[in-house]
Amino acid sequence: MEKQFATIWESIADSIGDSPAVTQGTVTRTWSEYDQRAARIASALVDAGLQPQSKVGLYLYNSNEYLEAQFATFKFRGVPVNVNYRYLDEELLYLLDNSDAEALFFHSSLGDRVARVVDRLPKLKLLVEVSDDGEHHVVTAVPYNTLVADYDPMPRITRDEDDIYMLYTGGTTGMPKGVMYQMGSLAEGFVNGGLAFIGMTPPSEFSQLSTTVRDAHANGIRPITIPGCPIMHGTGMWIGAMMPQSGGAHVITLQKRSFDAHELFQVIQDKKATLAVVVGDSFVKPMIRALDEATAKGTSYDASSLKMIASSGVMWTSEVKEALLERIEHVVLLDAMGSSEGSMGTSISMKGVPPKTAKFAVAPTTKVFTEDDREVQPGSGEIGKVAAGGAVPIGYYKDPEKSSKTFRTINGVRYSFPGDMATVEADGSLTLLGRGSQVINSAGEKIFPEEVEEAVKRVDGVLDCLVVGIDDEKFGQAVTAVASLSPGAKVEEATIIANVKTQLAGYKAPKRVVFVTQIPRAPNGKADYKTARDMAIAGLA
Repeated sequence: MEKQFATIWESIADSIGDSPAVTQGTVTRTWSEYDQRAARIASALVDAGLQPQSKVGLYLYNSNEYLEAQFATFKFRGVPVNVNYRYLDEELLYLLDNSDAEALFFHSSLGDRVARVVDRLPKLKLLVEVSDDGEHHVVTAVPYNTLVADYDPMPRITRDEDDIYMLYTGGTTGMPKGVMYQMGSLAEGFVNGGLAFIGMTPPSEFSQLSTTVRDAHANGIRPITIPGCPIMHGTGMWIGAMMPQSGGAHVITLQKRSFDAHELFQVIQDKKATLAVVVGDSFVKPMIRALDEATAKGTSYDASSLKMIASSGVMWTSEVKEALLERIEHVVLLDAMGSSEGSMGTSISMKGVPPKTAKFAVAPTTKVFTEDDREVQPGSGEIGKVAAGGAVPIGYYKDPEKSSKTFRTINGVRYSFPGDMATVEADGSLTLLGRGSQVINSAGEKIFPEEVEEAVKRVDGVLDCLVVGIDDEKFGQAVTAVASLSPGAKVEEATIIANVKTQLAGYKAPKRVVFVTQIPRAPNGKADYKTARDMAIAGLA
């Protein structure tokens, strides 16, 4: 059996075909239906002239259709391209042009944007509209359900493990870039690493995967996962869907277009979900609030089925982890350190195992190197760049210059350098400091915003915070906090600054605090530092 996602999922469909594969709301598709629907869509894509390695844009909200269209693309050896549903005309145009997309799936409520750019995208051969608002916006688009109804399933094929898989970055440090992986090594890594998320042991032989899944189901191991964050980003798609699906999981997507913690817990209760995937404090704080609100009303949620809550991509602070464990005592919290460019380490918390902020047990393939490529020694206190080994991306799509800077070989081993800075503790664990691109240089001192942000968020009444450097005549860059407050809270600027000085060295404390209604973050919870800096400048003015 080839190490290809379509081949893996086809074998699972043959093995547990009557079991549910995907659900949204009242619509559930079994593994057999999931496979057949994807095969019909694959036929339509091939009929439109797409070939192996053709790119297919997915400009969709979380949905069954997103997962089916991705599966269909894998079936004919195409390359699915994740498109941020927040993108407006020019951003959408850039990504579809940069990725050389030949087909595009989109929700009809996003169709007005598609209609305005489609004439500038001559490579597009097929537009597929998923109805969600009752309107039809793009004249040349084919309704999604028409493809499923009108095409016979594409026959199964032999696939190449050297095909590429591509995930576009969120564009938080420049324009979005397509991170290319070799399909075989990524699929193998997802199976070996991902089955642990759903309580299964990978088989000793890859060809035995479907048998392992069938036996697990027969023994009552039937994982049900909910990606609470957008599956257009790596955390939601990889940890919330693709890894669990490689073990025959049932993936449930939420119906609301923005995160609603009450909806999450209602679905956990109704569907007996075993894994929920979120992104750090910006998701977990509303979850804690929802649990408390339900308890106060005497309608506490039943989360007894939940075995793990996983997060990746942003800071998940120890205080917030502790608060969640106080309310769901039996659950395991998995904090994964990684990015679109690679996985680096994990941190596990549970009742009796104290949570930590930004401290991770590193994978065997993870190293930390200084600027001159020396390996940072444990306990040395040196700051270095985190390097992820293992299944390292091939590079960025159509960008050899950035590829050569991010993906490098040291001592004969190829690594990915996503930009994270860290120290290595005496016990070999890694303390993450933050992205080097966001470091603030204030009066000659280097300050990592994430460390200051966590200190600010510990102040009573502060809900969320980002920290930026603002040009300053005296300091070069002045540490400036942009903070939002909890409903009804009143907190003074001086209180925050004084409190941070009790936690960190004085030079790290904010010189000023700008209060805003909401901290700018992407749908996956990642910080939007550019907008935060604009807010800070406007607030100070």
